[in-house]
Amino acid sequence: MRLLATFLIVLSSACFGFGEPLRLHLLSGSEEYQSEKSLSVWAERLQELYGVQCTFSLGTDKVDTVDGLEAMDEADVLVVFCRRWILQGEEAQRIVDWCEQGKPVLAIRTGSHAFEFYKEFDSKILGGDYSGHGPAEDGIRIEIVDASRTDPILYQLSSWSRPGKLYRNPNIASDVQVLLTAKSPNEEAPVAWKRINGEQRVFYTSLGVPEDFRNERFLGMLDRALFWVADRK
Repeated sequence: MRLLATFLIVLSSACFGFGEPLRLHLLSGSEEYQSEKSLSVWAERLQELYGVQCTFSLGTDKVDTVDGLEAMDEADVLVVFCRRWILQGEEAQRIVDWCEQGKPVLAIRTGSHAFEFYKEFDSKILGGDYSGHGPAEDGIRIEIVDASRTDPILYQLSSWSRPGKLYRNPNIASDVQVLLTAKSPNEEAPVAWKRINGEQRVFYTSLGVPEDFRNERFLGMLDRALFWVADRK
């Protein structure tokens, strides 16, 4: 616990003591996984622990318009937790431009299939290959990849189990670094990775069910992934 407290102080110092606070814009629109509630929990945590400033564009599955995207102009990181949005015109272009300009992205769960207007987001930006999911199962085991065990995003992280559906990504990009895998009684799949895509830093996790946002292991990993994609020490 002393080491964890020290690490939190270091991160807080990065926000409060040096430079401007980190600014996020969060896209929420995944009804099945209660993204608005979950992202609000995380945003409150980020504000309290690190002084991170958060703005939101809130929608539901398959929406064709959302408010608040202009706040992206002042953001440092885009967080994507929505499902099959069908935005058009300037709204869609604002998101495409962010990604194509190499700005930092952190995507959660249905972020792999977030945009019908930008389907290549999964493969081109995240380095993923979302191919559906398995059935709901108990006892899915989340495990650290040995080769990534010392990665700072996994600082003091240990394995855990929880129920859910395992997302399948059979052919992820060769330049991603897989951090976590999940094993169910029937299959195994990568569930968290990071990527340096040119100069763009990207983190994706297919975890993100409501139970995950009540798990300190998961939230701590998200915190550290956020600071990594933002290139904040």
